[in-house]
Amino acid sequence: MNKTGKVLAFTLALALAVVLGLAACSSGGSKEGSAGGTAGGSSPSGSTAGASGGIDTSNFETVSYVVLGNKPTNGQLEKVMEKVNQIMKEKINAELQFKWIEWTDWLTKYNLLLASGEPLDLITVGTDWLDTWANAQKGAFLPLDDLLPKYAPETWKEIPPEDWEQTKYNNKIVMIPEDHYTQWVNHGLMYRGDWAKEFGITEPIKDFETIGKYLQGIKDHKPGVVPFDAGGTGSLFNGYVNSTTDALELSVPAGLTTMQVFFAKSYDEKYTAYSPIFDDTMINFAKLMKEWGDKGYWREDALNFKGNTSDELLAGKTGLYEHHTQTFAGMRTQMDLKQPGSELQFFPFGITRGNLISMPITHGGTSVGAHSKHPERALMAYELIRQNKEVYQLINYGIEGVQYEIKDGKRVLPEGYDQARDQFYTDFWGGRVDKFEIPDANTWSGVYDIYKEYDKIKKPYPYGRFVFDQTPVRSELAAITQVVSQYGPAISWGKAGDPVQAVEDFRSKLKAAGYDKVLAELQKQLDAYKKLVEG
Repeated sequence: MNKTGKVLAFTLALALAVVLGLAACSSGGSKEGSAGGTAGGSSPSGSTAGASGGIDTSNFETVSYVVLGNKPTNGQLEKVMEKVNQIMKEKINAELQFKWIEWTDWLTKYNLLLASGEPLDLITVGTDWLDTWANAQKGAFLPLDDLLPKYAPETWKEIPPEDWEQTKYNNKIVMIPEDHYTQWVNHGLMYRGDWAKEFGITEPIKDFETIGKYLQGIKDHKPGVVPFDAGGTGSLFNGYVNSTTDALELSVPAGLTTMQVFFAKSYDEKYTAYSPIFDDTMINFAKLMKEWGDKGYWREDALNFKGNTSDELLAGKTGLYEHHTQTFAGMRTQMDLKQPGSELQFFPFGITRGNLISMPITHGGTSVGAHSKHPERALMAYELIRQNKEVYQLINYGIEGVQYEIKDGKRVLPEGYDQARDQFYTDFWGGRVDKFEIPDANTWSGVYDIYKEYDKIKKPYPYGRFVFDQTPVRSELAAITQVVSQYGPAISWGKAGDPVQAVEDFRSKLKAAGYDKVLAELQKQLDAYKKLVEG
């Protein structure tokens, strides 16, 4: 997630005067002289806008941006940000500093930070994985309706009204959606096509039964290889539900790293809440995971797994990796290089029954913290990231000639590139736009055929304006999350003893935690949402 171009600018006063006097920007570039512009003359930083602009940037400000990931330690981040901040200072008299939430226990750390009252500026958000609505309900974000037209005018115009509707809580905009970026982050299982053929699996895998045959083939014929080297708090449960039922996942609460509890019955019954944990789906899943664990498809101490499954796959030490389509597109190219002839394939969970929903535009986005000391400058910084080609490409790709070169219109690694020395990333997932993307030569071209298959079966995302109000059941949700953390991993890796008894105990604990109350509240709110969207 990184990017570059070239930037010069008028004074900020003239910049804003031009923006206010001209029509909306085209998707192909920026207006001359605007905060996100790419043309014009330069002017001293720290100017005060005239009456037409009305923006005072005379005081230098530091804008923080909360991102998720492990902060790079090789010094490249600092080198890139020096260039970014030269532009930031010139255009808006500010500097940008990333604030990192590291992956270990990331969701807990993220929510605690947002609840701390710390004066955060820009914040990475995502409604289906980062508890965005729950944090909005707690007052974590600043309403942006009055600020966006003035301090991020190009972004304001670029995003259509129907997309802004999906960013509102209590009828106020609380995030900027990543709605101009093409991606598929539906999950599935990556497996080696060469090994599958060796085991007699000649057609693309489309179900868990065939995955089992594949894993058994590895166990029987690939000594020293762990068929699926994974574990910890992970789980295949959500994928199993996606593959074997028509249920739609509801992120209530969002961000459960083991398994979701609440779903909608199907696309036809999208407003009917239920949980597959309380039908045969859960029993069948628990039995299958117990069977796979007993057969040795993963390590005996899977619950304590701390490794990196993707690294194991690239090293030829495992044969299965769970992640999403975008990740697969890059992994296929890496596997072609590191495991020649491996023919990495992808089993998207939703392909089994055609249970595939389009991406929500709020999967990624950016909010402004409720306690930000300078929200205006924060939005101006965001505008530069999203609308200025040079800033965008620096932040997403790094420095041309160091982190990448462009050949035949695609990004490639420069000669002599060293991963440890030269790698750069910012984990900017809150405002990517197709117009400034440079295609990655490492993205497998065959992924576009997968996209075409998705287009044949995908259904529109139905919950863009659904905001579950946790207030009536907040304590129950906390208790349910605790129960899932206690029982989910053991069931998911076949380490909970008798699977039927384990599921019965799990259900009992969920009931005691308040499952029925939450289900009833969820149904009540889904009924209200149905009236909102269907009348």
